[in-house]
Amino acid sequence: MFLANYRHANSRLVRGIHTVLGDRHASSRLASGIHTILGDKAVAICIATAFLSTPVAAEPFAYISNQLGDSVSVIDTATGNVVDTIAVPGKPAGVAVAPDGSRVYVSTPDAKGFAVVDTKKREVVASVAVNDGTLGIAVGPDGKRIYVADWYKNTVSAIDADNLQIIKTIAVGESPSGLVVSPDNRWLYVANRISNSVSQIDLKTLTVKKTAEVGTHPFGLTIDSRGERIYVANVKSDDVTVVETARMKPIATVKVNMLPYAAALALNDSRLLVTNQDDGSVSVIDTETFKEIALITVGTKPEGISTHPDDRHVYVANWFDGNVSVIDARTLKVIDTIQTGEGSRAFGQFMGK
Repeated sequence: MFLANYRHANSRLVRGIHTVLGDRHASSRLASGIHTILGDKAVAICIATAFLSTPVAAEPFAYISNQLGDSVSVIDTATGNVVDTIAVPGKPAGVAVAPDGSRVYVSTPDAKGFAVVDTKKREVVASVAVNDGTLGIAVGPDGKRIYVADWYKNTVSAIDADNLQIIKTIAVGESPSGLVVSPDNRWLYVANRISNSVSQIDLKTLTVKKTAEVGTHPFGLTIDSRGERIYVANVKSDDVTVVETARMKPIATVKVNMLPYAAALALNDSRLLVTNQDDGSVSVIDTETFKEIALITVGTKPEGISTHPDDRHVYVANWFDGNVSVIDARTLKVIDTIQTGEGSRAFGQFMGK
């Protein structure tokens, strides 16, 4: 009986170590080494210690701005349920989650700025006035700065995340919308809708370094994990421009469906998913061949899109339906639909970590 229990426990130890380390062979070798050095009783002690002391990883939350409902829905991605609804006045639109998950920044066009949401208290703890046309919002990977686009004044403001004061306001193209910061925190990219361009801002000097011409009326954009390519959804030309960041030159244009709004990457940057507002679909693009490989039906007027930290599940906010579609990027199927609020927009990076 003891031998049977020991074998079962040792097997659990191997699986537990594998879960923590992620390498099957290394896990097996480590478990064998512990057994050889310490013996059966010590292994049993190790098992108890390992399993009792290993923290259970919490699933992240998705923060969905409901523009017509003046609220943000908080989705527990582990259960697929809305666990809270936070009142956010000012017609909330853009969303940016701080890297440590402690705060969510939500642009509020009617309040001429953005709201700061404390994710533990689940309430607005500050409202910051910035400009008249706030929409696109982003936060740097170090969490030290927030960037807000002004749709009317054709500028982007850099804001200190600690004191919430404007550091500098930078002139860009006409009607800046989507914003994204490079993974190394070196560059900010801005989609200028009316100018049909993307601005590259040097975050050391807070000046525009280069500008790339893209498709007609660019709106949402995303960047790969290496910071080498940005993907720009062009609303009017119904396509996506792929821009090489080193030269700030387009290297491909991929046709999608009607009114592409925003984009997200999944599966180690091998798949690009693009929301098509006018036909309730998401285009899936192979980023190696630059070909559309699937068209997935979601809700009506899909807008914001973000990828779960597992790099597989992609969340899509559907404006007209007031819900969120969850796509499995491997099977290319919708696996869940979560009711949120009126006018679910969630433009930006709305997924916690």
